Amino acid sequence: MYDPLVHSSIEQGVSYPASYWSANTSLQSLGTSLQHDINTDVVVVGAGYTGLSCAYQLAAQFSREVTVIEANNTGWGCSGRNAGFVLRGTGRLGLSQLSKKFGLDTAKLFHQEYGAGIAQVHRMIAEGNIVCEPQPSGYLKVAHTAKLGRDLPVQAEYLQRNFSYPVQYVSADQLKRDYMQNTQAFGAIRFPDCFGVNPMALAQGYASLAKQSGVVAYTGTPVLQWRQQPKGFIEVQTPSATVRCKQLIFATNGYTPKNLFPQLNNACLPVLSSVIVTQPLNAEQLEVSGLNHTQLVMDTRALKYYYRKLPDNRLLFGGRSAVHGKDATKPIYPARLLNALKACFPMLESLRYDYHWSGWVAVSYDDLPRVCEAQPNVFYSAGYCGSGVSFSTLAGLRLAQLAMGHGLPALPLYQSSLRPFPLPGFRRIGQQAFYQWGRFKDHFLS
Repeated sequence: MYDPLVHSSIEQGVSYPASYWSANTSLQSLGTSLQHDINTDVVVVGAGYTGLSCAYQLAAQFSREVTVIEANNTGWGCSGRNAGFVLRGTGRLGLSQLSKKFGLDTAKLFHQEYGAGIAQVHRMIAEGNIVCEPQPSGYLKVAHTAKLGRDLPVQAEYLQRNFSYPVQYVSADQLKRDYMQNTQAFGAIRFPDCFGVNPMALAQGYASLAKQSGVVAYTGTPVLQWRQQPKGFIEVQTPSATVRCKQLIFATNGYTPKNLFPQLNNACLPVLSSVIVTQPLNAEQLEVSGLNHTQLVMDTRALKYYYRKLPDNRLLFGGRSAVHGKDATKPIYPARLLNALKACFPMLESLRYDYHWSGWVAVSYDDLPRVCEAQPNVFYSAGYCGSGVSFSTLAGLRLAQLAMGHGLPALPLYQSSLRPFPLPGFRRIGQQAFYQWGRFKDHFLS
């Protein structure tokens, strides 16, 4: 599997992973490979949520000539591999953590901006009439120990009082009665505005919107290198052509090859997230497990598990995977996920999985993403930490505004570039140490 900490360039023209999404989505090619030199106003590298949203906004709102360049195809990276969780947030810091770090007033601005992210997803779905199977809203943050469950009422009250966020505390008994017979669930907080989608269909819809607005896209076309020219132009080199542009926007996030943009690669830790999708649950299995709802679910572990019931009654269940890309397809990782699912729901012991795949998420050093101008007329957005479906859509809009010289909300997300990891060559060693600590913490300290 392609590994951005190992490979100097991304693979070209690789097919989609054998995921549930690729098997159950009508896939259309955004374009063909670039075979001739061109000039354009803006080059956007990457045809995922960020890049497609940015390209669409630049063309539709600002009448810019925009060219999207993608090494493979629409949504080939994380945008087509994620679990389809449209959450109100990004990064790994919750509102209480943001309050401690930046103050309550700034945390309230974060909350507003995260709400704007969900609204932007809804807006683009409506504008493009995107058929992406949005499910009724609701997200359950589930305490995986009794100790953590006792803290939930205080957390819910904090969010209600300080952010006017109408979350709901769900007791352990209510959780079992109304939502699930999870033996490792001790209460939850329910967030009312989050929802699930088919993420690949969402990416395909964004691509159609961009194309309709006049964006020109080339797939199967990796960027090999780029350089700024003395007269203000930027020259982008692909395998068969050269592109000259005025502005260059990287929307590659966790898939940025190590030699393409070292400043960005060194500021992200690519982490594999792995997903299984089970066989459809029958009526009896749905009844005994209590999983007769469409709520998104994520637990409170340091190494979190997340899951949801899909429209065809399959369970999607995900968590952390291998450390190195070369190990991503080893059968131990889907087996671990299936065992974890059955540890939560022992009544589903006979359940098997039909799909397994992995994808890279980009973890930033300070657990927050950035949208920035890295150097004159070169921009990027990255570091969503595995929680980027809604924010990456909004980040595309913010990138477009930034490229056009518009001011952005007064948030740390927009005021600096990503901080590089200290000793970036040792990122994987640090990741392995964190995984060991996380397993110890989840088992003994939670």
